[in-house]
Amino acid sequence: MTENATPDATVPPPYGAPTPAYGAPMPAYGAPVQAFGPGPTGKIRGTGVCILLAIVTFGIYAIVWTYSVHEEMKRHTGRGLGGLVAALLQLFVGIVMPYITSAEAGGMYEAKGQQKPVSGATGLWYFPGIFILVGPIVWFVKTNGAINDYWRAQGVQG
Repeated sequence: MTENATPDATVPPPYGAPTPAYGAPMPAYGAPVQAFGPGPTGKIRGTGVCILLAIVTFGIYAIVWTYSVHEEMKRHTGRGLGGLVAALLQLFVGIVMPYITSAEAGGMYEAKGQQKPVSGATGLWYFPGIFILVGPIVWFVKTNGAINDYWRAQGVQG
């Protein structure tokens, strides 16, 4: 392109502008690309319903919940374990998942510059909190509540 030529019509929109529709020109090589989320948001899950489903299904729903929330967090942020790895860890070394789940949930807040309501240390409610019997329930209420609050802040209704 010469100095007097008109600008190319395929110049990408400004950073942060909506992406072009299907069939629209692709952004020029070297255009800024956002590396990590925010991607699609997740689903709000009622804490009481989740606890009831986990009891009724003899813990199978706990694996489904773990898969779902980790998959949603990874799709949203571009970081984390993802659903399949989280579900496998839940099955084989489940004791680590409360720490990881709370840490990833807190990481979503941290990435937005907000204070984390939960962190890896919240997993201590699960273990050794299990010895006071209600510890795992406290962990789940805190962690699921933090995840639900994050999705609500992103505009999810539920």
